[in-house]
Amino acid sequence: MTETAERFRAAVEKRDLTALEDLFTEEVRLYSPVKFRPFEGRLMVLGLFGVLLRVFEDLRYVGHFDGATESGADGTEAPASVLPFRATVDGREIHGIDMLHFDDSGRIKEFTVMVRPQSAVHTLGQAVLTGLQADGLA
Repeated sequence: MTETAERFRAAVEKRDLTALEDLFTEEVRLYSPVKFRPFEGRLMVLGLFGVLLRVFEDLRYVGHFDGATESGADGTEAPASVLPFRATVDGREIHGIDMLHFDDSGRIKEFTVMVRPQSAVHTLGQAVLTGLQADGLA
């Protein structure tokens, strides 16, 4: 699964949505720190990534951890990678992690994002909502 995580990391750092598309399952779920219910489906998640890649400034991954964790969708344990990152949104520094859960073929079936501090979560939420509205996704 490390290969998929590295391909994901490279695609995000290059801001390459096309490269991300092949990494997600059709029914991928993304759990966001700014929304209670997950974003569901490849098209919606790619739309969200289009917004995120515009909103995040100076996004950089600063580590990589592999293991396994319980999936939120079905409760089964799945291979996972955690990618810590740093970024700036509207002048606020964000520390966060992207946790990728993989299916049997190595594609990303579930994605969880956690960020801190709380003020950055609020700033990120506002910026994402504005971007989703501008793109007709909210």
